[in-house]
Order: sequence, then structure tokens, then C-alpha cells
Amino acid sequence: MKMLTRIGFWLLVAAVGLFSIFPFYYAIMSSFRSGSDLFTIAYLPERLDFSNYVAVFERQPFGTNIFNSIVVAGAVVALSLALGITAAYAFGRIRFRGRSLLLMTILAVSMFPQVAVLSGMFELIRAFGLYNTLPGLILANLMLTLPFTVWVLTTFMRELPKEIEEAAFVDGATPWIVVRRVFLPLMMPAAVTTGLLAFIVSWNEFLFALTFTLTNEQRTVPPAIALMSGSTAYELPWGTIMAASVVVTLPIIAMVLVFQRKIVAGLTAGAVKG
Repeated sequence: MKMLTRIGFWLLVAAVGLFSIFPFYYAIMSSFRSGSDLFTIAYLPERLDFSNYVAVFERQPFGTNIFNSIVVAGAVVALSLALGITAAYAFGRIRFRGRSLLLMTILAVSMFPQVAVLSGMFELIRAFGLYNTLPGLILANLMLTLPFTVWVLTTFMRELPKEIEEAAFVDGATPWIVVRRVFLPLMMPAAVTTGLLAFIVSWNEFLFALTFTLTNEQRTVPPAIALMSGSTAYELPWGTIMAASVVVTLPIIAMVLVFQRKIVAGLTAGAVKG
């Protein structure tokens, strides 16, 4: 009976793994094919053709698009953590009227679908003169990353011992020093987790990036891939699209694999009291 249970467990693991990995594997295989070969089913590469990867960077400024994504995602992570850590200290350590209502309001913001706030965000960005600029995308993406950053960090902040904070105040520390020198080192697992999740959300964001940019030089990776065109108006360059998708996905997979332990530690931090 134990043997059957173990076999069933590993069969389930294999099925889930195959279901998760196969689409990306097939995208890699398709990126090495071109022409009519793309429309034939093949699960193993017959030859490695890197022409699609060369075409990605020759036909459009894809390197600039990658750089834009790095700038936007990096700035969003930095601002989300800076604002999230200070907000988490206020929500987790300071008692004030309306704290729970304000925290629930922040959570409610993240429940709205992007399309519901698209028109209002567009008017806001246009009023600030940030249309077709990277700062405009940074501002828009903050609406997606800041709510869950504040919630995760607030949960972690509430579980930190009060005695550490009280001892720092006795030694003459200000609240800012307590946050920066006492709590920040202890919050590293949660900060790494939320920072990585914010980076992934901003890196993969499509709707705001498509709506708030006009020129290809200001676009990030997702709309740049979606708007790729072939040699004619009726051609969809599937090989080039697959190659571009592989190029921008591999770094994210590498980051997740490198920080997977910190991600699990950050997500479970504060879940168990004591």
C-alpha cells in the first residue's frame, strides 16, 4: 500500500511538472525553427538555428526594450520596498485611529482589475506629463506592487519582538534609526521575497506598458514582443516571438532558482507565532 501511494505521488509530481515545463520547453524548441518548420510538430530539435535570436535584436531595438524593463522594474522594486518598509512600521508598530481602515483600503486597491483603473491612471499620467516616459510606467506599476508589499511587510513587522524596539529607544534611537538599523536586517527574508515578486510583476506587466507608451524606444519587453511584425503585414513571426520570450524569461527563472529559499522563508515569515 505504501509503495502504491509513493508511486501515485511521484506520478502526480511528474504530471504537474510536465504540465508546467512543457509549454516553455516547446517555446525553446520553436525558437530554433523557422519557416514552415514552425508548423510541424517536433518535440526534439533537428538542428539549432539561431537566426531568430539574431533577428530579435536586428529588426527592432530589443536591447533598448530590455534596458527599459530593467530600469522600470528596478525602480519599482526600490520604491516599493522603501515605501513598504516605512508604511509597515507605521501599520505594525504605531497605534493611530483608522489604521485598520487604511490598511483595508490599501488591500482593496489591489482587488481592482487593471482595466477598471486604466482610464483614470491614463488621465493622471497625462496630467503629470509622463505619457510615453519610463517614470510614467514606474508610477503605474507602483499601483500593482505597493499594496501586497505593504501587506507582507506589515505582517512580518507585527511579529518582531517589541523588546528590540524598546531597547533601541532606551539607547536614544529615533524611529528612523530603529527601522533602518534594527528592523531592516531582520526583515531581509520578507524584503527579498516582496522585492522579487514586485520585480516579476513589473517585468511582466503588459496593459499599462502598452497603453502608456507610444514609441518603440520607450516600450518595455511585453508590448515590444506583442507588437513584433514580420516581413509582411500578414506574417506573424512566431520564431522571433518565441526567441524573444525565451530571452526575457530565462533571467527570471534564474532569479527564482537562486532566491527560492529566501522566497519560501519570506512567504512563511510571520505565519507561525512564537
